[in-house]
Amino acid sequence: MNNAGVREGVQEVDVVVIGAGQAGLSSAYHLQRTGSAPERGFVVLDHAPHPGGAWQFRWPSLTYGKVHGMHALPGMELTDADPARPSAEVIGAYFDSYERTFDLKVRRPVEVRAVREGDGDGRLLVETSGGVWSARALINATGTWDRPFWPRYPGQEVFRGRQLHTAQYPGPKEFAGLRVVVVGGGASGTQHLMEIAPYAAETTWVTRRPPVFREGPFTEEFGREAVALVEERVRQGLPPKSVVSVTGLPLDDAIRTALADGVLDRRPMFDRITPDGVAWADGRRVDADVILWATGFRAAIDHLAPLRLREPGGGIRVEGTRAVADPRVHLVGYGPSASTIGANRAGRSAVRDIRRLLDQEPAAV
Repeated sequence: MNNAGVREGVQEVDVVVIGAGQAGLSSAYHLQRTGSAPERGFVVLDHAPHPGGAWQFRWPSLTYGKVHGMHALPGMELTDADPARPSAEVIGAYFDSYERTFDLKVRRPVEVRAVREGDGDGRLLVETSGGVWSARALINATGTWDRPFWPRYPGQEVFRGRQLHTAQYPGPKEFAGLRVVVVGGGASGTQHLMEIAPYAAETTWVTRRPPVFREGPFTEEFGREAVALVEERVRQGLPPKSVVSVTGLPLDDAIRTALADGVLDRRPMFDRITPDGVAWADGRRVDADVILWATGFRAAIDHLAPLRLREPGGGIRVEGTRAVADPRVHLVGYGPSASTIGANRAGRSAVRDIRRLLDQEPAAV
């Protein structure tokens, strides 16, 4: 890949990587392995204040042991991690060490505002809070943490209690003595419930669909089948679903205990929110001080809007990691690669494709 310089105040590189979580750092590692130099051949832009990707924003009670570890970044293992230490600290320190070890020169905090077509030179313009970058290819690794999904229900605006999302979850002790409604049937919802229940005056769990608890080990074959289902959605240009939405929730000892104790006594989704709680169409009501929305996240890709990559179905159609509508753009950590091991593989795949693309196209003079 060719080194680049600065032209008319626009900084030029071959590849811009947006995001320095697992997907972005994996991509940067593989770019460097192909001979591209940080800051000259590629640049990594990250909006977060510190290394650690979205992990740095996780609540203190989410210890490393609770996340069942994570797949190591390429080229450097995460060793001797204390399972009782907050995952934000463990993974933040690991990512920081990784960036320094490979001298990836991540620029932060840099907010990417828009990616648009260049001035007829086949390049992309990446407009940011730190200036404008011109690139021959783009790896988007922005994940989902910045786009929490808040469903809308009648009466939401009149609720007199507190409403918050998983992205704002402070840990269980802040709910001491309160009546809490937790909305959402995924891993976050069940974790919140099991943490909050010992402190809260009362908890109520509501989900749109009955939760699916999965018995038995998570085999490699089962994982491949789940990823394939998510991959098919993005291939069709539909918004991606999480892999967990396909696999269901693992039925471990903690879940079994919570089920037996009635903590995970699921109710169907309420129909409206009242000033004092939630209500169903059949007349049932639950009083609440807090509604905690554990309703997931959406892909943070609004900055790509000027490229018009979205399909009528609402998502970006992707083959592998490549946006079908624009082969210069790769989405890593999107849909089927939105896991730590998936992000690693996708980063390698994206760089391989970009390498081929740049070898075919002459650099702009």
